[in-house]
Amino acid sequence: MATILLVIIYLAFISLGLPDSLLGAAWPVMQADFGAPLETAGLLFMTIAGGTIISSLVSGRILKRFGTGRVSFFSTLMTAGALLGFYFAPSVYWLFLCAIPLGLGAGAIDAGLNDYVAAHYKAHHMSWLHSFWGVGATIGPIIMAQYIAGGTSWSNGYSAIAGIQFVLAIILLLTLPLWNKGKNNNKVLSEEAEESKERLDHAKNVKPVQIKGVKLALISFLFYCSAEATMGLWGSSFLVNVKDLPAAAAARWVSFYFAGITIGRFITGFITFKVNNRTLIRMGQIIALAGAILLFLPFPSAFTLAGFILVGLGLAPIFPCMLHETPARFGKKHSQTIMGYQMAVAYTGSTFMPHVLGFMASHSTIGIFPFCIVLLAAAMFLSSEKLNRLLNMKDIKSSIDVTFNTPK
Repeated sequence: MATILLVIIYLAFISLGLPDSLLGAAWPVMQADFGAPLETAGLLFMTIAGGTIISSLVSGRILKRFGTGRVSFFSTLMTAGALLGFYFAPSVYWLFLCAIPLGLGAGAIDAGLNDYVAAHYKAHHMSWLHSFWGVGATIGPIIMAQYIAGGTSWSNGYSAIAGIQFVLAIILLLTLPLWNKGKNNNKVLSEEAEESKERLDHAKNVKPVQIKGVKLALISFLFYCSAEATMGLWGSSFLVNVKDLPAAAAARWVSFYFAGITIGRFITGFITFKVNNRTLIRMGQIIALAGAILLFLPFPSAFTLAGFILVGLGLAPIFPCMLHETPARFGKKHSQTIMGYQMAVAYTGSTFMPHVLGFMASHSTIGIFPFCIVLLAAAMFLSSEKLNRLLNMKDIKSSIDVTFNTPK
């Protein structure tokens, strides 16, 4: 029963990823059709992410009242309707109206499924869960590229994705009884979470945000999602306007970036059996930074494509591993609250940073895109390493306290 339910959860995360990469892939064509400024895509993306932040913040109460299964079904249905609204959009203002339910639906299902998997499944399932988000994010630009290359409108691409979302919503509706059964039958817990004792039991009155290292963790999430979202939204525009690629080809190249995230997370699920989360996070950040540097250097287009793939592969393990490290870093007592903070800050990064780049690019050139990716990747690496040093010092101090305070 738990395995069947896990398959349903993976399908739900595919539906979460499908819309995320569509706007960036289609915007070079959409911009011309609507006669909109370049930075409009950033505002649309910010609207979507803003809805996601709001629904994430209130998701705890909604999930407790209605359950993860029902919330996942309704959220998928909401995003399907929003995507259908993009298909019928007569103007940019209509796009902004449809962006609101698109973001609200995404936030609720994201928070709910992450919490459910963290509570009921082992560590490697978290990486595989986010790998299936990458499946959806990879399929989206591929479908959009086919419609653009075929001479049909980008709106037909949105219509096709909306149809897939409606099918996934029906599947979630038919499998609602599995959620309660899976919750009762599934006793598989993360071994790492069990081994992670309550580090902070002695600090019962300490607010989660005041725990040492939490702010650095939040900064790491901010820079991670800023880099991931900026790559997905503006990568196609960079390739069209700077590398002179056709819009359809640029959309396919962006799909390789999302494919890198997808494949990387699938592989990470197996690597977690041998390598700890901190090492995987560090390795991913170094690979992502190397890929970003390739985008920045004036090399032929083949190196740019390699840069897109490397950034995707590097980003792959970072997000799921940081999520799974939360109980180990800060204790299980506060992990749920801190997890919510991390998701909210992550969405804040994806809300504002792409818009900031779009604003700067519209007043200069989209050629600043690779420079911004390098800065974001470097900032993420530095904040994460500073957090690791702080946590290592805490571990050493805790070991000393245990040694000298243990009764002889």
